[in-house]
Amino acid sequence: MENFTDVQYILNGFLMLFGGILVMWMAAGFAMLEAGLTRTKNTATILTKNVALFAISCIMFYFVGYNLMYGEGSSFIGSGFALSGIAYDDHSVMADFFFQVVFVATAASVISGTVAERMKMWPFLIFVVVLSAFIYPIQGHWTWGGTALGGLIDGFSDFAGSTIVHSVGGWAALAGVIILGARKGKYTKDGKVRPIPGSNMPLATLGTLILWMGWFGFNGGSQLAMGTKDDIDAIGMVMAATNMAAAVGAMTAAILTQLLYKKVDLTMVLNGALAGLVSVTAAPDTGMGYATIVGVVGAALAVFAVPFFDKLKLDDPVGALSVHLVAGIWGTLAVGIFGNGEFIAQLKGVVVIGAFVFVTSFIVWKVLDMVMGLRVGEQEEIEGLDIHELGLEAYPEFKRN
Repeated sequence: MENFTDVQYILNGFLMLFGGILVMWMAAGFAMLEAGLTRTKNTATILTKNVALFAISCIMFYFVGYNLMYGEGSSFIGSGFALSGIAYDDHSVMADFFFQVVFVATAASVISGTVAERMKMWPFLIFVVVLSAFIYPIQGHWTWGGTALGGLIDGFSDFAGSTIVHSVGGWAALAGVIILGARKGKYTKDGKVRPIPGSNMPLATLGTLILWMGWFGFNGGSQLAMGTKDDIDAIGMVMAATNMAAAVGAMTAAILTQLLYKKVDLTMVLNGALAGLVSVTAAPDTGMGYATIVGVVGAALAVFAVPFFDKLKLDDPVGALSVHLVAGIWGTLAVGIFGNGEFIAQLKGVVVIGAFVFVTSFIVWKVLDMVMGLRVGEQEEIEGLDIHELGLEAYPEFKRN
């Protein structure tokens, strides 16, 4: 019996480590997607941000965030420092930490794309410090940490983080972009939208496919156990459903853009796949039929949300608000409509977490804006952040556009 317990412990830990590696690779996907959907004059800054945000998330979640999320404490917040006093009987605590920390970086990556091309690098990175140390883990304590905020959100279910990860990043990004404003020239004085095309569609496509692959670790690893036949069956279902949601999401966006614009929009197809993935993340263990429904609806919502945010003059270069916030909310509510959850519990979770993250993020962004200024100057924005923030360019042999 002891040997069997050891085998379960080993397999459970291996799942978290392998899943965490796949999710870490999503950092490359976010970097490539953001670089591809923005202009070359900002590429080096974008790449620097994506590497730095991952590093900061790992550091701050170790020293502060993990204990606030999973440590003993009140229903509002956990306690401890640098994983003190946390242990598990059925898996390694450090394997658990590694799997959890890459999720924090995912939430931060969502924000990076939304505020791209006009935000100073250091205020953004300081915000990531606060997000990974406090904002993300506090709401995580109410959900995956097991406290349900003293019963306020009892019954709330989010398997791998449609709300806890993706819409958290979306709410924080929304607060930031409201304060930051749009890129120069994005909206004309008469209210029209001026498209600013991305610089590299191959990079954006590569980034999307890396994210699609990484999502198998994101959702599959969230089973958190691999020691029994039932666990393997569940992991297989989760991964197959995850893949299906992405597939139907991509094709839904392709068909919709053909019908709406008479041409297929590659960027929408990419975001359609991602919206399907975000949507199914709240309950990928529910089945293939469920994944198909939520993937189709999630992608359709993203296609319509992109022009909706433009009408509000909320400039989102990569469509992260449409993909991670809108589809994240949809996927969470869908658990209470088509899945095994209760709709009111899901709605309360979305509202409570959304309100907390948006308000706290807005305050942090506002303070940073007052103290440091969030936005680069007009000349810096025109010439590109790379020259002014880093003193180098990603493509120095190309003429800046």
